[in-house]
Amino acid sequence: MATEPLPNNTDPILRTEGLVKRFGEFTATDHVDLELERGEFRSLIGPNGAGKTTLFNLISGALPVTDGEIYFAGRDDEEPTAITSLSPAERVRRGIGRSFQISNIFGGLSVRENVRLAVQSVNREEIGLLESLFRPTDRYDEIAAETERILERVGLESVADVTANALAYGDRRRLEIGVVLATDPELVLLDEPTAGMSVDETRETIELIQNVLVDQTLLLIEHDIELVMELSDRISVLNHGELLAEGTPNQIASNQAVQDAYLGGTLDE
Repeated sequence: MATEPLPNNTDPILRTEGLVKRFGEFTATDHVDLELERGEFRSLIGPNGAGKTTLFNLISGALPVTDGEIYFAGRDDEEPTAITSLSPAERVRRGIGRSFQISNIFGGLSVRENVRLAVQSVNREEIGLLESLFRPTDRYDEIAAETERILERVGLESVADVTANALAYGDRRRLEIGVVLATDPELVLLDEPTAGMSVDETRETIELIQNVLVDQTLLLIEHDIELVMELSDRISVLNHGELLAEGTPNQIASNQAVQDAYLGGTLDE
């Protein structure tokens, strides 16, 4: 992305205030104040151990916060409301989708079954308990149609019946993005989606993110600086758990504090 400025009147979809996570005496995130506008593509960068994945875990609910608050404007909210005490499942239902640094799919199930389970997870309250127990799930036309739509969006319709474990690495990551999309997220958290990929696979993943996440807000952890500069509207830099800098790709590339702490040199603007 990083091609058009966001409108000045865009409402925030996510806000953290004074977010702290401690593990014993170690502080992984230290009073992080972060705000994302709806529709923004934001990258989160920093050296190893800076607290990036910990921050993702706090936002998604995988870890409880030590101090601070998290506010999120879900599907039916005009303004962010506190989600700090909500479970991970409740946050998914509110509209937060998260992929992991290590692929997190059901390897023994087919590609279609992985996506369908994710679609079902956000529709189960509408289906009803008794109905889900006594009727085959794949008879529900809406769920089946949405499953096929997601498979087409991520380019996996031709391998829909292949077991996930049998997929090439790039396609497994593509499936994981499909599983996130299937939960109908307002905010997508992607943790190093190109890790371990070849140059060609990385390029395909960039194109996939640009094409299929265009309607979502994206918070991305990524070490590939070229990808960060290409995708991002804005970049946030963490160092030792603290928010060191925020700005456009050009502003971050020319920020001396960022270069000293993380980049070790000058980025091409």
